[in-house]
Amino acid sequence: MIPSSHTDPALMARLTARMLLDIKAVHFNAEEPFTFASGLRAPTYIDCRKLISHPRIRATLMDFMAAKVMAAAGFEAFDNIAGGETAGIPFAALVAERMALPMSYVRKKPKGYGRNARIEGDMSPGQRVLLVEDLATDGGSKLSFVEAIRETGATCHHTAVIFFYDIFPGAEDRLAEAGVTLHRLCTWWDVLAEARQSAAFDAQTLDAVERFLKAPLEWA
Repeated sequence: MIPSSHTDPALMARLTARMLLDIKAVHFNAEEPFTFASGLRAPTYIDCRKLISHPRIRATLMDFMAAKVMAAAGFEAFDNIAGGETAGIPFAALVAERMALPMSYVRKKPKGYGRNARIEGDMSPGQRVLLVEDLATDGGSKLSFVEAIRETGATCHHTAVIFFYDIFPGAEDRLAEAGVTLHRLCTWWDVLAEARQSAAFDAQTLDAVERFLKAPLEWA
């Protein structure tokens, strides 16, 4: 069903952060930092994939995302919803269902056989595509997906995520330079605020996390 109510974005952010904490998708550990694919070490880790196993939470967040994107971009702004391989695929399907639109997905690279395609599903020249992902860090992977979408002759000027790190300078600028607007439900700052409010972690851990968020490269 297409969402017809629009919650205040600040409330959306706070509730999204609370839900991520409730299902233990948020991990803080300053003593044994996590290592990202980029090699960056951090006391934080977010696992948005856990959301697909929690029906009430995933339904609420997908309502939030559909409503927020339509309010910002327009109610007739899209013709196709594309998910990024792999984490974005289930969320794209759920958003497409809510917006009553076709769904497709974008591979990280050509599959190497058959049509050697990066786009799966039907995507036509001229279609206006919304790229849906679970999260965004520095925006790099989004640009690769957008490039693949545009190679079909479709357009892609918007991407929506559940979670945006919002700690790496230039991430949104990089997307904007490519003509892409980023829509997000919450950031690390929202999660940190909710974690402090709910005492989800001890103060020492949260202080260490805040130091990382303010200067991630220096912390690492």
